[in-house]
Amino acid sequence: MLVPVNISRLLIREMADSQFVTLQEIEGSRSFPIAIGLNEAFAIERRMSGAVPPRPQTHDLLESVISSMGATLVRIEIHDLDSGTFHARLILDQDGRTFAVDSRPSDALALGVASDTPIFVEDSVIEEAGHVAPDEIGGTSDSPGFDEDLDEDDSEFQ
Repeated sequence: MLVPVNISRLLIREMADSQFVTLQEIEGSRSFPIAIGLNEAFAIERRMSGAVPPRPQTHDLLESVISSMGATLVRIEIHDLDSGTFHARLILDQDGRTFAVDSRPSDALALGVASDTPIFVEDSVIEEAGHVAPDEIGGTSDSPGFDEDLDEDDSEFQ
């Protein structure tokens, strides 16, 4: 079963090897982090904030290619977690025909976030990767990279 989620947190630590995006159930309390690369983290942050670069970036190019083919991005699905690696697909519609295109979750999120494309995760993936989100008062996350204080080289988008 596919569960609707949204991006609840984007943690960018420029001096670290991995950045993290946290996905949270829309109608629940489960959430989980996905480690992503620095370039993808910056692309997600840029597209979330609506910043327009002077020249199109990779995700802008893909969005343009999809549009020029007369297709639309219908949803993002994170459908598998295999040996610690998440697998995603873009679900496209072109004249009533549906296509699934394999993608890294970070690229799918960077592409879809600018157009508020719905994000879904297989329930089994959430069960394997997830944890119950901390309550708002005094809770902490047991996810990697989230229990450290941010320093001046770090940024966080919530």
